[in-house]
Amino acid sequence: MLKTRVLTAVIALLLFLAALFYLSPIFWMMLLLTLVVMGSLEWSKLAKLSVAHSTVYLTTTALLGGELLYVLSRAVLVDPYTTAFLWFYVASLAFWTLAAPVLLKSNYPIKSPALLALIGWLLLLPTCLALYQLRTISPLLLLGFMAAIWISDTAAYFAGRAFGKHKLAPRISPGKTWEGVAGALIAVSVYALTWGYMAGEEIQVALLLPLLLALTALGIIGDLFESLMKRHAGVKDSGNILPGHGGILDRIDALTSTLPAAILALLIFTV
Repeated sequence: MLKTRVLTAVIALLLFLAALFYLSPIFWMMLLLTLVVMGSLEWSKLAKLSVAHSTVYLTTTALLGGELLYVLSRAVLVDPYTTAFLWFYVASLAFWTLAAPVLLKSNYPIKSPALLALIGWLLLLPTCLALYQLRTISPLLLLGFMAAIWISDTAAYFAGRAFGKHKLAPRISPGKTWEGVAGALIAVSVYALTWGYMAGEEIQVALLLPLLLALTALGIIGDLFESLMKRHAGVKDSGNILPGHGGILDRIDALTSTLPAAILALLIFTV
């Protein structure tokens, strides 16, 4: 199982890096839209939508995602730091900082199909737009933000395994501990300091350190929220497309809560 998991991770990373640095904008857009549709399929299963509702949901998601990406692709040609979708990124941040913690604390299943559909769009669409805009600004910058989340996840796993005694959310994800959170924060702090030092500007550290620590916290919330949805759906993974890792949502859960916040912070401090 571990061998399969590692092999899948290596192959997925290599394919992602190739796409990140070598795909043309139109093919990058098509890749993102494909991932959004696949993610919405998994979300519809977690939300227990009927076949008819799932079909409508996937079709609407594809049309809506395609239109939003088209508008953004035109806007970034004029200005990569366009604020055309600032409101969407703000809505995403509001969900993750206000609504998601309440849902996690209550542990109460959402039963409204319409509300579940809206939440799915709020998870997937801002993430898709953030991936497109951040790549337009700088593929290395996008990779840097994603690396922070990967480092956070890895450090939390190993710190939790080695020192974990105090459960973070036992009713939602019994394997996560406060010691794991501490390990993630320490590892990301080292990463932020290293990134800032390599950038060669002191202000980089002053901005990067609190930003990446905030993204670490948001990533944990995103991870827990997907775990909550899977628990309510009675499944272990959101899908099985990635051997040893589960589905698309299992791999991007922390990114859905962090990348829109990352581009939002970038736009605020740049514009």
